[in-house]
Amino acid sequence: MIDANGGSGGPLLNRRRFLAGTAGLAAVAGVCGGTPRPVAASRRRPNILLIVTDDQPLGTEWATPSIRGATFTRAYATTPLCGPSRASILTGRYAHNHGVLQNARPQRLDQRTTLPYLLRERGGYRTAIFGKYLNGWRVRHAPPHFDEYAIMHPPLYENARWNVNGTIATHPAYTTSLIRQQAIDFLRRHRGGSHPWFLYVAPYAPHEPFLPEAAYADLEVPPWNGNPAVEETDKAGKPAYIRDADGTLEDGRYIRAAQLRSLRSVDDLFRALWNELAAQNALDDTLIIVVSDNGYCWADHGWTSKSVPYAPSTRIPLTIHWPAGGLRPGHRDDRLVANIDIAPTVLDAAGVAPAAGMDGRSLLRSGDRDGLLLEWWKEGGGQAGHSWAATVTRHFQYTEHYDLELDDGRIPEDGGEIVHREYYDLRTDPHQLTNLLHKATPETWRRLGIDRLSAQLATARATPA
Repeated sequence: MIDANGGSGGPLLNRRRFLAGTAGLAAVAGVCGGTPRPVAASRRRPNILLIVTDDQPLGTEWATPSIRGATFTRAYATTPLCGPSRASILTGRYAHNHGVLQNARPQRLDQRTTLPYLLRERGGYRTAIFGKYLNGWRVRHAPPHFDEYAIMHPPLYENARWNVNGTIATHPAYTTSLIRQQAIDFLRRHRGGSHPWFLYVAPYAPHEPFLPEAAYADLEVPPWNGNPAVEETDKAGKPAYIRDADGTLEDGRYIRAAQLRSLRSVDDLFRALWNELAAQNALDDTLIIVVSDNGYCWADHGWTSKSVPYAPSTRIPLTIHWPAGGLRPGHRDDRLVANIDIAPTVLDAAGVAPAAGMDGRSLLRSGDRDGLLLEWWKEGGGQAGHSWAATVTRHFQYTEHYDLELDDGRIPEDGGEIVHREYYDLRTDPHQLTNLLHKATPETWRRLGIDRLSAQLATARATPA
């Protein structure tokens, strides 16, 4: 019998073994090609509106009925944590390639690989950001390569400290509403301008403490009775920190209701921007992307946060509206996509060459991928759980947990000892309840191809030399 806790001895995976693994995950970690979709003739390159919500999971669509566009039903955050995911959205890279592995050290991001740099310097775009930039980014520092900005730190729902184009002050207003007005003002000032624009809008909602705007504080939300993951009683196949998680259905109901209420203001924001673009007759000339940085668990498996390798944490809502690229309301796209695909998609639409080293692919092109790498890197002893990495496909998810903590924000050559493994058949077990590697026999180990998957995962998470 081979136990899920490390398998046969839990081998240490050093840098050489990373690179010695098979290259079968090339389609997972690398850029996927594809033929371009037909793009209607346009008077100019599109304007780009990117809205990134904070900790918004699937199942929140009730709160945002105004958001419209093509819906991507299998979208993932490759690292389900705010800072790394936002860096992935801006660069099209996995966290182990862009270097922002946790919510600290945003300075590790190479700013010459980001969307604002590439669009501004190579595409002549006017760039702006309103809201949250990167976790840990000090408010006194201007966000690089944005012509206009209003960023807050720390992010709050009210009384946030803002840097507005170099002027730092505390504003009492509810931040989602303030961001809405800043974005509307930007659209009006640049109506009919000679340069296309890139507008990055990043409200704090629905991040904890899940504070809704006063108008929505008592909003009645649809009832919710959980799901099989919330009701899970046998967690023997889960890692120890998940076995110890004790979130309840009532905890999940509280978080869900508060998130839905705070998202109502995001819906107001989207509707105001949509209406302004419609009034300017600019909707057909604007690529609009709405995405969350990661998901969130409503007591799934007892967990009431993010950062874990389970679908409520890693799967995210993603909607794109761009009629010229065939992305219209009512269209559903079930390809396997991720946050790393946002930057390549934007650059493709803008006609700007991507930076070298992008892991994502343009969603304006046809073709699907076989799988994705998901990863989370533990830094410091105050965080629960382990560093982990996973391969997710349409049919299964294989996850390894490692005895690895980052002391200085950098990945050591030793990739960490494998202390637990999980394998879920997503076709029959979408809630990830039955770990097929818990007390697995050698025959099951071979049938599932665990040695091959482990070698591929080691290669995929290796940092380029």
